[in-house]
Amino acid sequence: MDRQTLSPPELAAYIDHTLLKADATAKDIEKLCAEARAHGFSSVCVNGSRVRQVRDLLADTSVKVASVVGFPLGAMSGDAKRFETEAAIDDGAHEVDVVLNIGWLKDGDDNLVLRELRDVVKAADQRPVKVILEACLLTTHEKIRACQLVVESGARFVKTSTGFSHGGATVADVKLFRETVGPNFGVKASGGIRDVETALAMIEAGATRLGTSASVAIVKSLLENRPGAH
Repeated sequence: MDRQTLSPPELAAYIDHTLLKADATAKDIEKLCAEARAHGFSSVCVNGSRVRQVRDLLADTSVKVASVVGFPLGAMSGDAKRFETEAAIDDGAHEVDVVLNIGWLKDGDDNLVLRELRDVVKAADQRPVKVILEACLLTTHEKIRACQLVVESGARFVKTSTGFSHGGATVADVKLFRETVGPNFGVKASGGIRDVETALAMIEAGATRLGTSASVAIVKSLLENRPGAH
């Protein structure tokens, strides 16, 4: 994957344009949505309290609305995650990014992890669910087990990171996720993707979606560096 084979609109279609900071204001969300409109990003990803605003701002576009659930720790009760998912769908979310219960995974409670994920998938009512594994906290074996559980749950994507822990997406993790879930399952790289080189490396490694807050700079960089751009 290089700048000669991927156009800026094609790259934009990989991107979930993301703003999850606690101090994000309504004006910040308006700017986020305006950027998504201008560049044709795949979705705008926000916290649940902003889903309705984003839905209204993007109502006449093809840009999807994505909401995080159980964010950023994933350690609340399964009932809370299910309710949060239902609320996000009611407010207009087209996709849900839910944080896996990392403690349960490390305990070896795979049945609990699977049951919770299936509850979220059911609550999402056929809308795509992306499961955040927070890969920097997991061993290789735990990453593989988690990917297998996500596939079994009926979710549509495995996702590398929240961006709120001590590590983000890596090429090695994206490759491992892709090898584990097979060629037809979604893999989302998220966390620390701030330049076009990193974005393209993640896609080459097998990512089908990118989560980043640096979306505009990434797409503009690709445009500026295309042959004949200067």
